[in-house]
Amino acid sequence: MKRDYYEILCVERHASQEEIKKAYRKLALKYHPDRNPGNKDAEEKFKEAAEAYEVLRDPEKRKLYDLHGHAGVEGAGFRGFSGAEDVFSSFSDLFEDFFGFSAGPRRGRRKGPEAGSDLRYDLTISFKEAALGTEKEIDIVRLENCAECNGTGAAEGSQVITCPTCNGAGQVIRTEGFFRVTSLCPRCSGEGTIMTEPCRRCSGQGRVQERRRVKVHIPAGVDTGSRLRLRNEGEAGLRGGPRGDLFIVIHVEPHEFFQRRGNDILSSEMISMTEAALGCKITVPTIDGEEEIDIPAGIQNGESITLKGRGFPDIRGTRPGNQVIFIKVMVPENLTDRQKELLREFAEIEKGKKEGGFFRRLFKKAAGHGSEQARHDVS
Repeated sequence: MKRDYYEILCVERHASQEEIKKAYRKLALKYHPDRNPGNKDAEEKFKEAAEAYEVLRDPEKRKLYDLHGHAGVEGAGFRGFSGAEDVFSSFSDLFEDFFGFSAGPRRGRRKGPEAGSDLRYDLTISFKEAALGTEKEIDIVRLENCAECNGTGAAEGSQVITCPTCNGAGQVIRTEGFFRVTSLCPRCSGEGTIMTEPCRRCSGQGRVQERRRVKVHIPAGVDTGSRLRLRNEGEAGLRGGPRGDLFIVIHVEPHEFFQRRGNDILSSEMISMTEAALGCKITVPTIDGEEEIDIPAGIQNGESITLKGRGFPDIRGTRPGNQVIFIKVMVPENLTDRQKELLREFAEIEKGKKEGGFFRRLFKKAAGHGSEQARHDVS
């Protein structure tokens, strides 16, 4: 069972990036293979510390690890390191960053197939498109296999020979204290081989940048920050390696009328004082058209009416949200003399109702008190 990454580096879960880097540097020096030749336990601890640092130094991987543990980063494609050499080949600039030079028994570039890089595209859509779903076509620039050399990097008729500088090792080595300092061969760039004539179109790289149009299906219910993964739409791999993926990051524009709260859509409607008192029918906008609704008599300012199931679909397939319509009651302004007269009459009626109610309550209280007194006298 894998140990906790924070425990491996001896740092707190809220440790800063600088604290994490410092802790790893200490362990990397302590368990470096050149300081512990033939010590399998030290090599294992060296690899374990590198794995912990690789996850905790990356904000996205660290967030996944904090939320879901080892399963979270493994689900995102991180499988750790197979050994010390794997650490050196993966951390190409790590030891240069720590010590000022590359260190360790590192080989040149891997000569087998390499997967292409993943790409990110930030896509802005409207509020309505987020609610109902849509399809978009986007233009991306990505590395494609060179059509002239079929991704080999070599011109037609070119030969591939062993690099005479590194004798095929892909690296040059010198001694620096107790470290074996390695660097990529400057002639073959770590490949171990060179071409007598590179492809002119891609300059021997095997890939060229090209613009591509990609169709993207946006499911209903997405929100700002939602990520869609389009498999095999990233950059082409090297030497027959698989393509990377394309990640679409969604940004939803605000709406002039609606707001979103979870999967609910919020809106508001103004009605007059008389409409609130007597009740009425009004036509309100919804995300997919207009709809007539009933306003019950006596509705108060700030109360709401809910349209069930008329909000955002849940992207996970559960129950959709609602549309919640908040009612705002307008107080009339610039009244005519006749309107003022009617309102005063209405106010007098309301005042009478209140006073009548007060005197009735007072009479009942007095009558009840008299009955109690009468009972007291009899006893």
